[in-house]
Amino acid sequence: MDETKIIKKLSRVGIWGNVLLAGFKLAAGIMGNSSAMISDAVHSLSDVFATFVAYLGVILSMKPEDENHPYGHERIECVASLILGLILAVTGFGIGYTGIQKIISHEDLVIPTMLPLVAAVISIVVKEAMFWYTMFYARKLNSSAFKADAWHHRSDALSSVGSFIGIGLAMIGFPIMDPIASLVICLFILKVAYDISRDALDKMLDTSCDKDFEENLRTFIEDQPGVEHIDLLHTRQFGNKIYIDLEIAAQRDISLVEAHEIAESVHNSVENKYLNVKHIMIHVNPVE
Repeated sequence: MDETKIIKKLSRVGIWGNVLLAGFKLAAGIMGNSSAMISDAVHSLSDVFATFVAYLGVILSMKPEDENHPYGHERIECVASLILGLILAVTGFGIGYTGIQKIISHEDLVIPTMLPLVAAVISIVVKEAMFWYTMFYARKLNSSAFKADAWHHRSDALSSVGSFIGIGLAMIGFPIMDPIASLVICLFILKVAYDISRDALDKMLDTSCDKDFEENLRTFIEDQPGVEHIDLLHTRQFGNKIYIDLEIAAQRDISLVEAHEIAESVHNSVENKYLNVKHIMIHVNPVE
């Protein structure tokens, strides 16, 4: 299956799955007198928009290089991930605000029925399944936007766990636990929003790769024929791709053609082994 078909399939599952689940949870929350389940439904509804944003971000990031964008469009996916993080944050704050209002007022506190409890269980199972499904294909695509969307599903599953606990405690005589569950949901959502936004910003700000990757890369390059040692190695993340600036030392008495062949061999070897590397720029120095 090619990437475009996978992206469309993921988007359809995410959008329709969340529309149906949000509608079911909203009805269960209203009919079952549960503010926690209504908050959970709002969270699921935000997932519909999130999946749509992820779809657009990934599709646009796949556009080839052009005259105005010689390095490609991969960072559009980071923008999509950042938007997803902001959507989650707004959703989380909204749910938290509603929960606090309910706790302060007391007048709206009622005992939920069994229906929202059943809805919470169904939501946990469905959203956890959607998390694993989306994450499986997000890893195949190496897509930060769809990974963010997968975590959006996981945060919804965790929200439903909070709803289940809050609703269950409210049903046995502690109605205050229903809006408190909304606050717990709020915290889960804000944590996921922070993680997604931070990852997107790192990739937009040319943040270097982690030390393990750089050490592995350094060892691989130093093992290449003709490379005496590495003088400089810089990496930077560009969307879901990596750019590398490299200076290697070679014997000073070799010809320009031989130096070029060493650089070309290193270039091809690195890009063949590390598929996330979009380009490596190599400068050859004479060994001291």
